[in-house]
Amino acid sequence: MFDNLTNKLTQTFSGLRTRKLTENNVAEAIREVRTALLEADVALEVVIPFVEAVRRKSVGREFVASVRPGDMFVKFVHDELVSLMGTEASSLELRAAKKPAVILMAGLQGTGKTTTVAKLASYLQKEQNQKVATVSADVYRPAAIEQLRVLTETAQAHFIESSPDDQPLNIVQRAIVDAQDLECDALIVDTAGRLAIDEEMMAEIQLLHESLEPTETLFVVDAMTGQDAAKTAKTFDRALSLTGVVLTKADGDARGGAALSVRAITHKPVKFLGTGEGIDGLELFHPDRLASRILGMGDILGLVEEAEKKVDVEASGRVVKRMLRGASFTFDDMREQIKQMTEMGGMASVLSRLPNAPNVKVKETDDDAILKHAIIIDSMTTKERAFPNLLNIPSRKKRIAAGSGTRIQDVNFTIRKFKQMQKATRKLGRMGRSSKMLTQLEQMMAENN
Repeated sequence: MFDNLTNKLTQTFSGLRTRKLTENNVAEAIREVRTALLEADVALEVVIPFVEAVRRKSVGREFVASVRPGDMFVKFVHDELVSLMGTEASSLELRAAKKPAVILMAGLQGTGKTTTVAKLASYLQKEQNQKVATVSADVYRPAAIEQLRVLTETAQAHFIESSPDDQPLNIVQRAIVDAQDLECDALIVDTAGRLAIDEEMMAEIQLLHESLEPTETLFVVDAMTGQDAAKTAKTFDRALSLTGVVLTKADGDARGGAALSVRAITHKPVKFLGTGEGIDGLELFHPDRLASRILGMGDILGLVEEAEKKVDVEASGRVVKRMLRGASFTFDDMREQIKQMTEMGGMASVLSRLPNAPNVKVKETDDDAILKHAIIIDSMTTKERAFPNLLNIPSRKKRIAAGSGTRIQDVNFTIRKFKQMQKATRKLGRMGRSSKMLTQLEQMMAENN
């Protein structure tokens, strides 16, 4: 989401090489930062105080020889970004609420609100061990209720039935009783959206809000809408007293203006970011981590947490132990690694969390190429995956290409990539056997089991 902003700010910081931050070089850097923020569609009313705060911290500062002025300027910008977005993560506080705690979801049509309801249900169950139910009060959009039913089943939460022939207020009042009977900790209510704000829509959701007295009222907004997202959120806040905002499609090509503007304009915290289409594509919003990613400093902690959730450590451990024992790397092993990378959101997602990511050029097609490797491997027989030398026979390559819908050149490319990985794992095996790495690894695994 922040690629363009990150690139522009990185270029600005690299130009600060003097021993002292003077008014002249700070003014130039400030102009570039201001331009970068405006191009990212950050609201002008947010940009002006932001750059002024950075300027006040920077002008005339003297630093010790071991600290470059450019690095300090980056710190000033980082600190202001964190302050702008909320200083710390703000999750949902539901345990002290009466059961079920009601979470009312509001927003315009097309923002991904219904999908976010299911993602939030999955998040609460996995991260906070909550028993969650969902209900749809959207009686206007065709298939809205059925969509939520399917998504809720995917999230393995409870779906409470509703009908497009019923009134939204009747639906939510019955849902409260049903959620109590199910002994649910939380009930997430999906409401109707419109293409634009209108009086009928606001009157209906205000009525639902007054009846439900929700513990949390979250505004779901598409990050692609830029600073307009913050202005729309402010309108909803006047009607509902929002408790937070969820930014969806944060993994898209949005310029980032919504993330940087919404809290400053609404004074409501951004609580979650929607990333990806999978049911697990919702992450807690950490202002400090996002600020680091914007400035090209990476988010290693976030990457580690993502890996802990989605990477099959046991499966990876088995592969490593086999390699250290001298076993051959197979296409099944390569397929497992591709699966793990996909679970992490793909190569681009991983690189976006690494320091200096803007310096690494990743084409959009790279993840497609990785997926093509997986399809080609899936078209191999069990024997071919275990004994790669069988693929020296041209007829086998031809069959695999036909089965995977690719060309023989693509199959050859996958084989070359496989051999590169196989060569690397052989080195790992030699290192392990010669340096007692195997014994140490086995001890660590035994301790963790």
